[in-house]
Amino acid sequence: MSILKNKMYFLLVLLGLFTAVSSCKNDDEPVVTPTPALSVASFAPTSGTVGTSVIITGTKFDTTPANNTVLFNTTPATVTAATATTLTVTVPTGATTGVITVTSAGATTKSTASFTISERGAVEIKSDITASTTWTKGNIYTLKGFVNVKSGVVLTIEAGTIIKGAGKDADPTASGKGGTLIILPGAKLMAVGTADAPIVFTSSNEPGKRTYGDWGGVVLIGKAPHNRPASTVFEGGITGTIGSDNIANDNSGTLQYVRIEFAGIALSSTANSEINGLTLYAVGSGTTIDHVQVSYSGDDSYEWFGGTVNAKYLVAYRGWDDDWDTDWGFTGKVQYAVSLRDPEYADQSGSNGFESDNFAGTGEPATAPNNGLPLTAPIFANVSNFVTAGTPSNATVKGSGGFQSGMHLRRNTSISIFNSLLVGYPEGLRLDGSATGTYANATAGTLDLKGIVLSNVTTPVRGAADITNDQAIAYFGAAARKNETKDLASLLLNSANFTLTAPGFLPQATSPLLAGAIWDGKGSDAFFTKEVFRGAFGTTDWTKTWTNWDPQNTIYK
Repeated sequence: MSILKNKMYFLLVLLGLFTAVSSCKNDDEPVVTPTPALSVASFAPTSGTVGTSVIITGTKFDTTPANNTVLFNTTPATVTAATATTLTVTVPTGATTGVITVTSAGATTKSTASFTISERGAVEIKSDITASTTWTKGNIYTLKGFVNVKSGVVLTIEAGTIIKGAGKDADPTASGKGGTLIILPGAKLMAVGTADAPIVFTSSNEPGKRTYGDWGGVVLIGKAPHNRPASTVFEGGITGTIGSDNIANDNSGTLQYVRIEFAGIALSSTANSEINGLTLYAVGSGTTIDHVQVSYSGDDSYEWFGGTVNAKYLVAYRGWDDDWDTDWGFTGKVQYAVSLRDPEYADQSGSNGFESDNFAGTGEPATAPNNGLPLTAPIFANVSNFVTAGTPSNATVKGSGGFQSGMHLRRNTSISIFNSLLVGYPEGLRLDGSATGTYANATAGTLDLKGIVLSNVTTPVRGAADITNDQAIAYFGAAARKNETKDLASLLLNSANFTLTAPGFLPQATSPLLAGAIWDGKGSDAFFTKEVFRGAFGTTDWTKTWTNWDPQNTIYK
């Protein structure tokens, strides 16, 4: 019996040891959890208009937004936020109904359901706006004829909203006026877009049928100082006169992340009958303007008639006449501006990068009642103007005339330009005027040109009227000004710099443009960020996401 008990005890011990070993073995083996694959589980909302924010839920997204590529059907979208399981994106312009595709870390996945692009409502605007109102991204607004926003009225435009301008034949008054938005003195335009949902003013014509001057443009009229008699009428057939309020900090509203395309309509064959892409009359410094692109303007891309308004991050794309036109005593400041021109299109008047006048006449000084005061004395800095990388363009192929000067400074102007680059013009600088006007301003330092690089120009500097070539050359070439004329290849620009439909503006890492800026004199103004680079770009391309380099073929609906 004792032997039997001992055997049973021994068996129980063995069983316990086996159980313990088995248990230890199971505990030591790791539990394998499958690595989740890239996937799209859902998205919300499931439909919306262009500009709608959509949250995509799934797995294995990259937590850096830019490392995820998202397509709505076949149209790329901007990712604004990212976690491993969610992506926040904005429905892009041109998107069509279809699946959402996500690519991350070399893997690609698609949603099982389609995102539906909703049609926007159609709203015609063909009379003056007399009460404050908001235009929303859920509608497309079409301007017919001149639309005036009256004094005391605020027009607010939501981010992502599309506004189309109709041509002369749609003018409800049968006056032959293209659709034009005019902000009158005392009114405000609050057009605040975002990088992912810019506000777009464009042609009412279909893709492939748009062209220069399809409609009027955007006109802001303020109450800031200028040097014209109060009875002076506006260009382009706009009703009224310039006024004499002299309120330097007047506020006409805000334009941020705004595109203006195919504007600049000519109302007749008479000189100065056109409206520009963006026209600014006596606009005050209380107004905010930044991140604005004017494309395919039928006249100047931007023109300032007096005023004190400041601006940053401006794009002039494939314009017809001048890019930056300043007159009537404009004294504002501009930093970071780029112009990319089509070398085959220019105006019969001779298209310039900068054209600056102090008054509209041909003699100096200006006439009573204000004797041309205040002088046109804006300050521009970090501007790049690009016409062509080949032979300096004369643009007689498809335009009505040719290019003239990177800078045509005349009629007693006191403009100042710092740390800027001008490429591909027949002339770099034309210093034009009288000994007591333009030339006196230059030698006194009120007209100040410093840190400027000219390249690929036939004639770098010349004088005109009473200013001799030798005087103009001596002024521009003074050592203290640090101006240069350089071979284009030596600038080491991006290889895609002049590519019209997909430009790449950032200079190469060893480009001499990335150094050499000068900020003394008027350039020391606190408005300017004291960049070390010359031209509009250092190591950041501020045109990304919100600009459009192919508005001719963009579907707006």
